[in-house]
Amino acid sequence: MSIEVKNITKLYKDQKALNNVSFKVKDAEIVGFLGPNGAGKSTMMKILTTYIKADEGSASVNNFDVDTEKKGVQTSVGYLPEHNPLYTDLYVKEYLNFNANVYGTPKSRIEEVIELTGLKPEAHKKISQLSKGYRQRVGLANALLHNPEVLILDEPTTGLDPNQLIDIRNLIKSIGKEKTVFLSTHIMQEVEAMCDRVIIINKGEVVADKYLKDLRDGQEQIVIVEFDYRIENAFLSKLPKVKSVKNTYGFVYEITFSTKEDMRSHVFDFAHDNELKILQLNQKNASLESLFQELTK
Repeated sequence: MSIEVKNITKLYKDQKALNNVSFKVKDAEIVGFLGPNGAGKSTMMKILTTYIKADEGSASVNNFDVDTEKKGVQTSVGYLPEHNPLYTDLYVKEYLNFNANVYGTPKSRIEEVIELTGLKPEAHKKISQLSKGYRQRVGLANALLHNPEVLILDEPTTGLDPNQLIDIRNLIKSIGKEKTVFLSTHIMQEVEAMCDRVIIINKGEVVADKYLKDLRDGQEQIVIVEFDYRIENAFLSKLPKVKSVKNTYGFVYEITFSTKEDMRSHVFDFAHDNELKILQLNQKNASLESLFQELTK
C-alpha cells in the first residue's frame, strides 16, 4: 500500500482541521483528494510529507511511518506544495542541479526529468522568465528528481490557463502510469480529468471514497417521485431495472435504477397504469459534482 492513513486527527488550538481520518491508496493509482477550501486537504498533505505531526492516529507512505521513519518517507515522496517554492533567480538546470546535490541524485537524472516534464524548450531560461505553467513543470521536475515512488501534489493546477491546464493534466496522467499520485484540489473537473478515484473531505472528515469509473459508468440514476398517498416499496420495485427503492419522507420515494436511460417516463406510465397520482417527478444527478455538492453543502 503506497499510503495508509489511520484515524488521523489534527487540531489547531480548539479547531479540528482533521477528525479521525482514515483511507488507503494503492500503488500506481491517481487519487484526488477533493474538498472545499478549508476542508483539511493541505493539513493532510503536510502530515504525509512529515512537515507537521498529527495529534492522534498514524500514517505511512511506502510503508514508512511518517513519525518514526521520516527519512524513509522523504526519500519515497515527491512533493509539490500549493505555493510552489522556487528560487526564481536561478536557471532551470541550475535549480535542478542544486536539488540533485541535496538528494544525492546522479546528474544524469536532471536531463531525464527535463525531458519527462516537457521543460526542454525553456531549460536554458531563468525561472523568473517562465510562465506559471512552466514554473509548475519545474516544481514537478524537482518532485520527480529523486525518482520517488509516491507523488503528493497540493493544488497542482491552481492559476493555470486552459492550455497550461491540459498540459499539466496530461503530464500527471502520464506520471500516474508508473507512480502513485495523491493530489488535492477543490476543482471537480480536475479530478474527473486526471484521477482513478476520489476521496471527498469536508470539515476535516472523509465523507466519500469512490472510484470515478463507478460514477461515470455505473449505469445508475435516481428518480424522485411523490404520490398522493403512501404505497409499498415492493410495489415500485416492479418497475424495470430497479436497483433499490427508498421512502425518504411522507409520500416521497427515491428510486435507483441500474441504467443511464431516463426512467421518468417509465415511472409516469407505471403510475398511470396503476391509477396513481404523481405530485412531483424529478431526476437526481448522481455525478461527481452532485455528490460533492450534496456532501459538502
